[in-house]
Amino acid sequence: MKKVATYIIVFFLFGNISFRAKALSLSTASSDTNTIEYYQTMKRDLLCLMMAYPEYIANVEKEESGRVYLVMKSGRKILYDDKKTKSFEEKLSNSDLQDMMEQDYPLSYNKSLMEKNFDPGRRRVYALLKEVYGESKQQVESNLRNVYVGYRNYQFNNNNKAAEALQNVMKELIPITKKRKDIEVCVYPCSGTFNYRLIAGTNQLSPHSFGIAIDLARDKRDYWKWASREEGEERIASYPKELVEIFEKNNFIWGGKWGHFDILHFEYRPEIILKARYFGAKLNDKEWYSGAPYEDPSVKNYIEKINQVFK
Repeated sequence: MKKVATYIIVFFLFGNISFRAKALSLSTASSDTNTIEYYQTMKRDLLCLMMAYPEYIANVEKEESGRVYLVMKSGRKILYDDKKTKSFEEKLSNSDLQDMMEQDYPLSYNKSLMEKNFDPGRRRVYALLKEVYGESKQQVESNLRNVYVGYRNYQFNNNNKAAEALQNVMKELIPITKKRKDIEVCVYPCSGTFNYRLIAGTNQLSPHSFGIAIDLARDKRDYWKWASREEGEERIASYPKELVEIFEKNNFIWGGKWGHFDILHFEYRPEIILKARYFGAKLNDKEWYSGAPYEDPSVKNYIEKINQVFK
């Protein structure tokens, strides 16, 4: 009887040790997977940024400390991830590149409001915007050009093909407004493009300050500070799908896909759209860049630069 009891105790002890070791192993594997996912996501983010701003980004750099930077052609370095734990508001007011790219913009059409704190593209890295579109009001103004919006010209930033993108939108959109009353009333009268100002209630520059955003015809239900969520839901449900798709096709994000909704607002953000277009699927066992047009010589070069940094 004592022998049986001894065997049971020994079996229990070794079994428990084995179980704990297996649990520890699974925990470690899970941690490793998270680390792999983090680095794969970072590589994708960096690739999208390089594709989005080819005339401005020179390379990627990793310091011995592990900090990763975008290196601009001007020599400026922009940090990818400051590794700080931030609240929703802190990510909005003090974004790094990882914060900016964190929420995946949905290209599928939505007929209802997003979750309250789901605002893909609403976080901005001002060092990047200033580098590309202008450091000051004077610099931004020197980069503006006129774009015809149906009945008059509006100013938009010519850098990084932003004005060209808006012009392409209007070339497709204007003929449609003549046939579709529901689209016409959402477009005209346009509420504005360039306006060097702060976002209301903040000390941050509006994307309109850089000449990369356009507000279409205004409705009292369009903005989360003007309207209830119920009113926003009603407005979203009636907003024309084709209008949104034309803007997104030309690398504009729509404020109607933010929980803090801004339904009349479209913003030129190629990095956000490129990530949605090429990397909307979850990470898998394929190469981290699977989904991107990696046979394109420029994209292939970016991939090689990123792989060189993380080899």
